Amino acid sequence: MNRAELIEKLVSKNELSKALAGNVLDTLIETIQVAVKKGDSVTLVGFGTFKSVKRAARTGKNPSTGAALKIPAGTVPKFTAGSKFKAIVDPKAAARKAAKAAAK
Repeated sequence: MNRAELIEKLVSKNELSKALAGNVLDTLIETIQVAVKKGDSVTLVGFGTFKSVKRAARTGKNPSTGAALKIPAGTVPKFTAGSKFKAIVDPKAAARKAAKAAAK
C-alpha cells in the first residue's frame, strides 16, 4: 500500500475529502518524525512504538573490494510492532505466545 492508497482508505472510511485526508496523514507523519528526532518515543497502543536508538561505531567491509572500513556511530529511527499488530500479522505466533503464557 502506498501513500495514495492509504489516503483513499481514509477517505472511504471517514467520509473526508482527499485534501483533508492528505493533510491529516502529513500531520501525523510530521508529528512522529519531529518527536523521534527530539529523542522522544511515540507509542500508538495496539500498533507500535517509534523511537530513536543510538548505534555504536563499528567496522564493516566494502562488498565490492572486501576492504575494511569504519562505520561511524549514529542515531537511527526504530519501530517496534505492538502485540495487537503482531497478532493480526501472524495469528499462529500470537496463539503460541498465549499458550506459553498460560502454561506458566
